[in-house]
Amino acid sequence: MELMTTLRARLLSPLNATESLFIEDAVVVVDEAGIISEVATYDGRPVESDLRGGLLVPGFVDTHIHFPQTRVIGRASGPLLPWLENVVFPEEARFADSSHAEAVADIFCGQLARHGTTLPFVYSSVHEQACDVLFRAFKKRGYRAFAGPVLMDRDCPDSLTRVTSDAIRSLERLAADWHSERLRLAVIPRFALSCSPELLREGARFAQEHSLFVSTHMSENVDECRLTVERFGTDDYLQVYENAGLIHERTILAHCIHCSESELSRMKEAGLKIAHCPDSNAFLGSGGMPVDLYVERGIEVTLGTDIAAGRTFSVPEICARAYDNGRAHGVELSLRTLFYWGTRGGALALGVPEVGHLAVGAEADMCLVSMPDWIESEEEALNALLFDRANTAVEKTWVKGALVYDASQ
Repeated sequence: MELMTTLRARLLSPLNATESLFIEDAVVVVDEAGIISEVATYDGRPVESDLRGGLLVPGFVDTHIHFPQTRVIGRASGPLLPWLENVVFPEEARFADSSHAEAVADIFCGQLARHGTTLPFVYSSVHEQACDVLFRAFKKRGYRAFAGPVLMDRDCPDSLTRVTSDAIRSLERLAADWHSERLRLAVIPRFALSCSPELLREGARFAQEHSLFVSTHMSENVDECRLTVERFGTDDYLQVYENAGLIHERTILAHCIHCSESELSRMKEAGLKIAHCPDSNAFLGSGGMPVDLYVERGIEVTLGTDIAAGRTFSVPEICARAYDNGRAHGVELSLRTLFYWGTRGGALALGVPEVGHLAVGAEADMCLVSMPDWIESEEEALNALLFDRANTAVEKTWVKGALVYDASQ
């Protein structure tokens, strides 16, 4: 098969949660289909691109991010519930206008590529046409992505309220138009307080019938937890989603800061995954997730930027925030583990084994990060990648071998 390109670079790729592959001088061959056909120590052969000034890593995986909040990053307005009312809902209402959605989708996808993210799980607005716009933007760039409109039918402005029957019909049309191997529709109840029991049940039914991933927020804020249990009359927050049929191995729960021992045990049994969002947790004053409890129980942890309460599109920066959050809870997470969560671990949690690492047979979703020339070891490379913002930045991003971002252009 004719080769598309041969790269020479320093290389860092996760093997698992405790091991990484570091090659000081590597050759990577990508075939014409965008698949990696060789990863080895450089052997003197001619190369098409000499990238040794940077560090070649897999594209990053962001399991929790909000497309319609792109333009309100850092808009401070108190804790979660007032912030939704005063900042988020007014902005998301603007996505009824397709031209506004198109303009933001271009910015949003550009920021993902600029920060090296090649597999996102995206919350759109309630509007079917906005989600359609988002899928078109991803298709144009050749991206893999999970996305869906948020489901809401109460405790939100009338402009963002979708009755259950209308919401499910939108999901049916979006599934018919877009759901595929690379662009996957997801069922996304925003959170319990914004959904009636009927909407939760019907969303769960649709997801089960079509084998779709589900994502929602849970236990982000103490007031939210109290109000949810009071409204639904359950023993705890998780039971609301369990009763609706939303909890299974294809579920991604974001935040999960204030969970009981019983909830943790049931999460593990269900095989669901957690999207840890430490930057937004701090920004909204929601609290710190006790990450040690999840690690001890073997519950899969992934990372979410949670734009716009999260203030960066950079998954490595979120790794750094997760490290800080761990230290605050008495656990020092290894840099290999954090790197894995933001790459291979996130991809596997989403059922996409083709990406998240640089290995023979993997798709060439990868990015080149500028790196000081004094970096000579895996430990130094991990420290620089996750913690040294002054001396590192994404220079290039590829999706299945196609260049989607180049800082020099």
